[in-house]
Amino acid sequence: MDTFGLLAQGLLTALEPMNMLYALIGVTLGTAVGVLPGIGPALTVALLLPVTYKLDPAGSLIMFAGIYYGGMYGGSTTSILLNTPGESASIVTALEGNKMARAGRGGPALATAAIGSFVAGLIATIGLAFVAPTVVKMALSFGPAEYFALMILAFMTVSAAFGDSTLRGLTALFIGLGLGLIGIDLQTGQARLAFGIPDLLDGIEVTTLAVALFAVGEALSVAASKGGDSTIQAIKGSVWMTREDWRRSWKPWLRGTAIGFPIGAMPAGGAEIGTFLSYSVEKNLAQKPEEFGHGAIEGVAGPEAANNASAAGTLVPLLTLGLPTTATAAIMLAGFQQFGLQPGPLLFATNPQLVWGLIASLLVANLMLLVLNLPLIGVWVRLLTIPLPWLYSGILLFATLGTIGANPSTFELGMLLAFGLLGYGLRRFGYPIAPVVVGLILGPMAEQQLRRALAISQGDPMILVHSPIAIVLLLLAATAVLLPLYLRARGRGKVLAQLGANED
Repeated sequence: MDTFGLLAQGLLTALEPMNMLYALIGVTLGTAVGVLPGIGPALTVALLLPVTYKLDPAGSLIMFAGIYYGGMYGGSTTSILLNTPGESASIVTALEGNKMARAGRGGPALATAAIGSFVAGLIATIGLAFVAPTVVKMALSFGPAEYFALMILAFMTVSAAFGDSTLRGLTALFIGLGLGLIGIDLQTGQARLAFGIPDLLDGIEVTTLAVALFAVGEALSVAASKGGDSTIQAIKGSVWMTREDWRRSWKPWLRGTAIGFPIGAMPAGGAEIGTFLSYSVEKNLAQKPEEFGHGAIEGVAGPEAANNASAAGTLVPLLTLGLPTTATAAIMLAGFQQFGLQPGPLLFATNPQLVWGLIASLLVANLMLLVLNLPLIGVWVRLLTIPLPWLYSGILLFATLGTIGANPSTFELGMLLAFGLLGYGLRRFGYPIAPVVVGLILGPMAEQQLRRALAISQGDPMILVHSPIAIVLLLLAATAVLLPLYLRARGRGKVLAQLGANED
């Protein structure tokens, strides 16, 4: 069946009444939580992960898609109104969007962000539907050695992409890999690092770790820093865009989509790269470049479209190869794991209805977001006035209740607290969070593929580099680690040379 037929089948699944309801609940919850100050898409998805636990896999993942897109949109609201980006990809939106809000044009800024997100999400989701089958066909030729090389690439790109230091990223990754060793060894059936505790025999619960690191750790971090006073920016005048705003926005929407989707789909991509590129392009092409830095609407429209297109693009490596390239994608991977599903080429073969229903539901959720958010801009603005102590105590309560609902165990609550403290410690010393979750999820799979490859070759390690695909993947992994180190060292050398020249 061709892509159009598969997408049509997926739309039939997504348009079932219960799945439509799940999508609506997802976008509403995702937006409502995502617009709260300091809560980015990754934290939103992690916090609401336990909500989907009791649903069937299809309904759960469709709600998850709604939460994902809703959280993405919510992050732009706080960036524009409060100058508080929920994640690095929203930083560029805050540059011009907050200036517009301070000038009383917060309404048009939010509107161009919402419409740009819709346009980008629509085009990028269709792109996902056409790109994914091609990637799957290529990946179906993978053996254990190729899969192991792919896991190494995932580890290296995640370690290099998150945080300011590759070493700190690798350290966080190895914490996750160590946690992944706990439980029953899949090859021998022996207990490892369980210390005689029956609750550890099944390993560390991914949901518990994700909620603890992202939600509890963030709440503790804000409490330790005594938070901060967020001043709401009033929206003056109409929230609707003028004809001039439309004229200046539609081209940046399309350009942002064209920039964001391919960058998001790259294994070493990242939404922030696309948003910065889009901002630079719009500044160079603008008819009124002097407005940049003072509230240019193109500086909101382009980066916001690039951000959402990149969000759809990250689903290409996640669904086809099982590679999470962003923190939010790592949490989505945990969402698949809680149903025993492993994203990758085999998922398209074993659960095509679920995968294509999920892809089609992104179209539905995108339309729902537009219909929901334009009339409710005033409601989301009022949500931003919740005092920080109430907000983060509510997050702790929600995280605790969600964990109890997913796994009613006092030991699990103890794990939630312990990992929450770990999340606070990682933030306190500047270590990234996402590699820990990725290490826990992909570590056991990488170990299994490595041992399977060595079993096939009777212990000969050369099997790991016996195919061109494995060699290319391992070279890409080495580049992902060494290139940032080289660029940083080169930049540091230039700075030192400049300082030396100034002293002379």
